Amino acid sequence: MPKAIRIEAAGGPEVMQYVDVEVGAPGPGEAQVEQRAIGLNFIDVYFRTGLYPQPLPGGLGTEGAGVVTAVGEGVTHVKAGDRVAYAGGPTGAYAELRNLPAKQLVKLPRSIDFDTGAAMMLKGLTVQYLFRRTYRLQKGQTILFHAAAGGVGLIAMQWAKALGVTVIGTAGSEEKAALARAHGCDHTILYRQENVVERVREITGGAMVPVVYDSVGKDTFQVSLDCLQPFGLMVSFGNASGAVPPMALTALKGSLYLTRPTLLTHTANRANLEEMAAELMKLVGSGKIKVRVDQRYPLAEVARAHRDLESRKTTGSSLLIP
Repeated sequence: MPKAIRIEAAGGPEVMQYVDVEVGAPGPGEAQVEQRAIGLNFIDVYFRTGLYPQPLPGGLGTEGAGVVTAVGEGVTHVKAGDRVAYAGGPTGAYAELRNLPAKQLVKLPRSIDFDTGAAMMLKGLTVQYLFRRTYRLQKGQTILFHAAAGGVGLIAMQWAKALGVTVIGTAGSEEKAALARAHGCDHTILYRQENVVERVREITGGAMVPVVYDSVGKDTFQVSLDCLQPFGLMVSFGNASGAVPPMALTALKGSLYLTRPTLLTHTANRANLEEMAAELMKLVGSGKIKVRVDQRYPLAEVARAHRDLESRKTTGSSLLIP
């Protein structure tokens, strides 16, 4: 029987169980995928801890790549034998074999291997909607991007460079700052040692930035607002340090804008998903974006993977290997 990770209740890494599961035939609109690599993302921690509630018992994981083994009634855009990748709900990617809505799947070109496919989808599509849909970046602009050496960050650094955008990136150590610079970050700020707002003011000559991309959450929220120029946009797309507490609208001084986008809303429309994935795969295929996989864990060692992720020991992308 195929193996999968299941949780009975929300909690720490210890709640994840490596168990045998029965996987029946795919239902209408579904495809069955034999997974070759599984993406590990901070959103998985949110589901595990209950920050993002889901029905329990249940699975974890929203990203993977593999081969279609069967399709259900009504599925025509993929067939058995196709190489595919996906990102997004429902959870359950932490598995050797799974059924999922076929509308989530995009075909993976032969030029992109399974590890890259599993590592690039959620993070790469996230950067696509951040840079091309939430705030359409233009050549010559300067932006602030928190966690520049993370999995999303390293893709973002390269994508910004391809667009001709100057990036100020924050990092927790000189090692991570160097990694961000190696991937195209123009200016790095060590947020544990430096005053982020003052450094942004110095780098921009007092102009500050038109947009901040913040996946850290509670610890950086006010700092992000303070780095914006009048009419600037604060893009909050994660909670790595915890959820942002309730705030007064008067915090948006300077006629600021605040948005909380999600990948699922941008990819709910199949045409949008295909357009976004095509742009991502073109940049990866051309070599303008190289997806760095720094950690690989056996699926059975998922607890160790989560502990490393939560303690910020990881850089680049991390994979679980079935």
